[in-house]
Amino acid sequence: MSVDLDCNEFPDWVCWIAQDSDGVWWGYQVEPNLSCRSWYENEVGDSVRLGHGVLNSDWESTLKRVK
Repeated sequence: MSVDLDCNEFPDWVCWIAQDSDGVWWGYQVEPNLSCRSWYENEVGDSVRLGHGVLNSDWESTLKRVK
């Protein structure tokens, strides 16, 4: 990961994290879908902005299950 994210500070419901092409990190309740420049929540579940990191040209590989 290109930013320090503390899993202990995520809302309890966050099970996935991912970074968009603009450097913003998001937390998702369910596995998100991939679009051309970002991840987006499924039609079920919530999402929350977690912070901004360094731009990453390989942002599509940042999806990670945290629970």
